[in-house]
Amino acid sequence: MSETELQVVCKSCGAEVSPFVTECPYCGTRLRKRAPDLEERDGELAPQRSRREKIRDGSARLPRPDLPPGPWATGLVLVVSAVLLIVRLMLGDDPSRFGAVGAPSPADWWRFLLAPLVYEGVGYLFAAGLAIAFFGAAVEQRLGTVPMVALLVACGSLGILGAFAIADQRGVVEVLAGGNGAALGVIAAWWIVRRSEARRSVEPDSVEWAPALIAAAVILGLTLVQDTAGLFAAIIGGATGALAAVISSIGAERAGR
Repeated sequence: MSETELQVVCKSCGAEVSPFVTECPYCGTRLRKRAPDLEERDGELAPQRSRREKIRDGSARLPRPDLPPGPWATGLVLVVSAVLLIVRLMLGDDPSRFGAVGAPSPADWWRFLLAPLVYEGVGYLFAAGLAIAFFGAAVEQRLGTVPMVALLVACGSLGILGAFAIADQRGVVEVLAGGNGAALGVIAAWWIVRRSEARRSVEPDSVEWAPALIAAAVILGLTLVQDTAGLFAAIIGGATGALAAVISSIGAERAGR
């Protein structure tokens, strides 16, 4: 009898017995009410383990739905932003009616989540949306859909929140809306992730940085022509994206060692 089979010790006589028996063959002590169900494990028959035991030792995994490949988070943000802009233009309402944040007046918490999706005009949405679509899709391909959702929300909402706090402290009247913080955040995240990949690659670095620099300049330039595109919202959003990418890159480098 193999060592893997001798897993049960009789509490009465202390002898090792097969886990397939219900009574100790040496002293007759009853070990269990019935024989255990069997399963094939490592090429041998063994007592069937519970699902909790399988999960504990890593031999079973909880079912997890897998989404088809695609920039779902990036696409969802752009679709929602476009729908909100079309509806707002059709109704002729002010951006503040759709979630834009007004400083220095008090703001509801939900506005900081919705404001990055509310755009003042088509040009603003086109410029920020193009950056989010191009760089966001590349970042989402590397990080995954759920982390990308967290990244977009963090960059956009924290950018609006930070700009609101600064305007409130300065007593400046300002309306904040749009995804310039999210756009600059995904550009910064793409930059850092690609630099990290280039350092780990054995091939010469062939990354073209010019598109990222041009896109970042356009997003920052929006703050000069769009009243709702706050400069501090863009800067704080970009810093948030950079920090998230640094943390992700450090984790990837440690995992690759």
